[in-house]
Amino acid sequence: MTDTLIHHALGLHLHQPPDNLRLLLAVNPWEAEEIILCYARAVRFAQQYRDVARLHVSFSGILLEQLTDPQLVDRYRHLVDVPAMLNAYREADNIELLGTGYYHPIFPLIPRPDWGEQLAHGRAMIERIFGRAPRGFWPPELAFTMEMIPALVQAGYEYVIVDGVHVRPFDGINDSFRPYVACYDGMCITVVPRDRELSNAQESGLRLDWFQDELRWRVAGSPRPHAPRLLTSWSGGENGGWFRQHDEPAGFFGYFFAPYMDWCRSGHADIVPLHLSDYLAQVRHLPPARVQAGAWNVGSSAGVDFSQWCGSTEQQQAVADIQRLSAYYWTLCQDHPDVWQLAGDTLHTARRLILEAETSCFLFWGEAWIPHLYARIAPAEVALRDAETRLRR
Repeated sequence: MTDTLIHHALGLHLHQPPDNLRLLLAVNPWEAEEIILCYARAVRFAQQYRDVARLHVSFSGILLEQLTDPQLVDRYRHLVDVPAMLNAYREADNIELLGTGYYHPIFPLIPRPDWGEQLAHGRAMIERIFGRAPRGFWPPELAFTMEMIPALVQAGYEYVIVDGVHVRPFDGINDSFRPYVACYDGMCITVVPRDRELSNAQESGLRLDWFQDELRWRVAGSPRPHAPRLLTSWSGGENGGWFRQHDEPAGFFGYFFAPYMDWCRSGHADIVPLHLSDYLAQVRHLPPARVQAGAWNVGSSAGVDFSQWCGSTEQQQAVADIQRLSAYYWTLCQDHPDVWQLAGDTLHTARRLILEAETSCFLFWGEAWIPHLYARIAPAEVALRDAETRLRR
């Protein structure tokens, strides 16, 4: 035990690229079953421990689009009642929902004029499905740059999760157990550092006793061991065998989460789960910091240079092609105000395909998934040229 009460914000991020839930049923039904059960399991355990459990869940808009597709709902019906599951999330007051970009883009790599729609559509989807607007933002792949702050504030977000290794406090003291405020171009947002090491353990496997000892040891060695301490751990909620484990007593929720919540129920816990919005409402005078541009660590990348998504020549070319096509779209809109009246259907198709092409997954897997990106870009360019042709008639 420690004399310091440690608050814990535990988060799970949920996302599937466009049409992936349907494709998995066709090519890998076992994986499809594993994934859909992850979504149902999270809310079920939150309900089971409603008195003590406090979860954060971020949904991508494109995942929710798939989960509300009537055909897909019917095809998964033998596994999960998806509408009932989504309604359970809607009614779970111990789950704080966060927004993200609708198509899960790497914001620092996509055209800045596209940020607004990705943010607005993602936020609106959360509000439409669950009846409440998210206050916090989860950057896809934790990819963040300071230039995003005005767009996030304008979209209605109050706080953003970032990878703690990228936070640079103005006082020069690195302390990942506290929130900060970051400002850019006259607008400010609360920044919540995610603990990279404990989050990696959350995703790959951990025991409650190890978690308790490790966290207490970290807090004791932190710059302010007796100040209010906030641990933020966040991971994908459907990635890896730890979360996809069919044998629930051996997976994240059975092996770690349930014993953790039972311990909290005992009344002797010095680590207490809570919602970030509740915690931040009690905090005053947040210290200032800037956040170095970067993402979370994946594969062989530390996340500093976004190399996982733009490290190869092919990836860089794909990013450049998205930039070019988005600029083409915006030029048509700005130079021809009547384009929507003359070619609205074609322009709408092109716009959707451009935003969909910005899905991070198409770049994440190196050259393997880039064809999925061009499968959107190619018809989008055709549609834009068709719209331009209509303007000349």
